[in-house]
Amino acid sequence: MKILIYGINYAPELTGVGKYTAEMAVLLARRGHEVRVVCAPPYYPEWRVAADYVSWRYQHETRDGVTIWRAPLWVPARPSGLKRMLHLASFAVSSLPLLARQMLWRPDAAMLIAPTLMCAPATLALARLAGASTWLHIQDFEVDAAFDLGLLKSSLAARVARWIESTLLRRFDTVSSITPQMSARAVVKGVKPSRVVCLPNWVDVATIFPLTRASDYRRLLGIPAGQKVVLYSGNMGAKQGIETLADAAASLAARTDLTFVFCGSGAAKESLLQRCAGLTNCVFIPLQPVERLNELLNLADIHVLPQRGDAADLVMPSKLTGMFASGRAVVAMARRGTALYDAVVPRGVIVPPDNVKALAAAITVLASDPERRAALGKAARDYAERALSPESTIGTFEARLATLICDTCGTNARGKHTNVETPYFGGPRPSATVARRRKPATTEEAAPD
Repeated sequence: MKILIYGINYAPELTGVGKYTAEMAVLLARRGHEVRVVCAPPYYPEWRVAADYVSWRYQHETRDGVTIWRAPLWVPARPSGLKRMLHLASFAVSSLPLLARQMLWRPDAAMLIAPTLMCAPATLALARLAGASTWLHIQDFEVDAAFDLGLLKSSLAARVARWIESTLLRRFDTVSSITPQMSARAVVKGVKPSRVVCLPNWVDVATIFPLTRASDYRRLLGIPAGQKVVLYSGNMGAKQGIETLADAAASLAARTDLTFVFCGSGAAKESLLQRCAGLTNCVFIPLQPVERLNELLNLADIHVLPQRGDAADLVMPSKLTGMFASGRAVVAMARRGTALYDAVVPRGVIVPPDNVKALAAAITVLASDPERRAALGKAARDYAERALSPESTIGTFEARLATLICDTCGTNARGKHTNVETPYFGGPRPSATVARRRKPATTEEAAPD
């Protein structure tokens, strides 16, 4: 199949949506599909375009078997609600020429990654002109998050934005999200249940695994063997509620056996540094290279996943899968009935969101109970091995997409059934009479990139 993935974030971003979008594209390419990506240069979570990339011109590259076009965009140094909207809009506009180029390629499917939903009209238009199926994959419900987290506050704007969102969602052939609760939210917004699929995020348990020795980061950071490390690693932004962990660290400053390590970057990092100023039990390090991720995650005796109460099921923290795979104890902030609560409660410790005392108490109890930490870590690792395989998610995606493409190709403009050839899923190719693909319609389509 020829699959176009359209989304603002992509590798080499180390965390968040870009990480999973890139992994999905690479997995599909390895399974024999032709995959192209239209995205922005990497900028997240630092909110600064990475070295070797520029924000003001178009770029083209091939990465891990995937052809990538990058559109320029505006990246605000200090993102606010309005600035974030302008930032997303700049990509939606600048990426239009790249999206138009893909019409000549004639993809079988166009998959939009949300955020940003601003790109939905162009995705739908491309698919209609190219005869492609459409798929919207929601990592964040950006409209709900913008208003519920206070990034935007106008009630009129909220009503208009939610009406536009619902209208766009209903026009996609398939809408997916990463938890059952988030998938159900799409139905509430007007998408037919038959069009909704749950595609959970995954983790490569061969790459992230428990070490049988102390992490190298203990030596690099000068942390003694007897210290218990409480680790937060990931984006430091508005949705994380990471200030709660900083306050917990302050309340436990008298505990000489605890070290809090904050690894990451983001819009809230400066305020977090100010909050922790003077605390000798806090260490800050930047995001680490992906090849060092396993060492980093194994630094933790206790992983902490703070979460704002008003985030609820608007987001599912992508960092959770790596925490589970590392085989270390996890403390998460979540409300009962949310996807995060359901994922953590059988194999970790749950405390109420925004509750500093409860978080500090949970850390204190786990720090003093190595057997409990080991039991929770083993349960988390077992779950990662059993339920978080990337192959199962990609298999669900392939099967659903094949059905969509057959439906699209098998019905002509008058609604009459035509002969449909079996899509190719990778592995040994079937005989030519079964697996014959649509011939290129243009010179560009036939020529190599």
